[in-house]
Amino acid sequence: MSERDNRPVLITGGCGFIGCNLADRLAARGDRVLVLDNLARAGVRENAQWLKSRHGERVTITIADIREPIPVIDAVREARAVLHLAAQVAVTDSMADPAGDFEINARGTLNVLEAVRLHNSTAPVIFASTNKVYGRLIDDNEITLTGRRYTPNSSLLADGISENAALDFYSPYGCSKGTADQYVHDYARVFGLQTVVLRMSCIYGPRQFGTEDQGWIAHFLLSAIRGNPLTIYGDGHQVRDALHVADAANAWLAALDHIAMVRGRVFNLGGGPANAISLLELIDRITDLTGRKLAYRFADWRPGDQPWYVTDTRALSTAIGWAPQLSIGDGLRSLHGWLNSRFGSQGNCEALA
Repeated sequence: MSERDNRPVLITGGCGFIGCNLADRLAARGDRVLVLDNLARAGVRENAQWLKSRHGERVTITIADIREPIPVIDAVREARAVLHLAAQVAVTDSMADPAGDFEINARGTLNVLEAVRLHNSTAPVIFASTNKVYGRLIDDNEITLTGRRYTPNSSLLADGISENAALDFYSPYGCSKGTADQYVHDYARVFGLQTVVLRMSCIYGPRQFGTEDQGWIAHFLLSAIRGNPLTIYGDGHQVRDALHVADAANAWLAALDHIAMVRGRVFNLGGGPANAISLLELIDRITDLTGRKLAYRFADWRPGDQPWYVTDTRALSTAIGWAPQLSIGDGLRSLHGWLNSRFGSQGNCEALA
């Protein structure tokens, strides 16, 4: 193996939910991994310990913040590729602190791009964007309530939302992630960097410590395990497509391994129509899975919440031959097994520090 091939893959936010799953997969297949994480979020220290216990020196963890250019530059210099996942991830937090949200998501991403442009311009950069860049997408008069979910009136949306949908940032979070999304895309066009944008929808699975503000599938399951009541913002009929983290990792690694085929492109990444589910339908499935009936109440819709979003995955499938393998039923059982083993005997345990 050449010296260049042996350089580590840098994962910013690599102790977070998706990041640590990617680090685990890369290390398991023999890649060296350099994680850059500020360890600020709940659960990430546990994920860091898990990675080190599984992979030892194959995974190096550097505690740093992407808002600080120098540690970002130092990490980028030695990387053969950059998977950029470090972010502020909650719409609610962006509403409370728009400036802080911007500094992490927009400025932090620009720091990563500039470090690559100036110090390691051949390193591929794959960026974790979000479906929130499309805004609310559908007006109330464009959807119909069918059973316990909304469905779009237009047959043109039968396969989901494609990358051709107009951008319409909504909420500070949507603006900051949308800004970063466009910077990453433009650095491929203007500076020739090997970048890929993945606009993700509802990734779930093991190592996810779901909260009310982020990771709703894990939050719902964890609430059932702990016996806690839920608050549903909106009417519960809103629909998302869910993608298990194992399938998401397959897409990320395929994009990395075939960067010459996908560089400069933007892809939507989600479970697609086959894995679409409403909040109320998920509650029904959780009741069947756990045997526990979830108590819930309704509250006002939150800014930018989409009544319906389902990913059209055909572009990514065509480009790299990827498709989701885990059904939402199998995926929920996977997540429930992990959450139950981690929290099942602890009842209403305290939040992770």
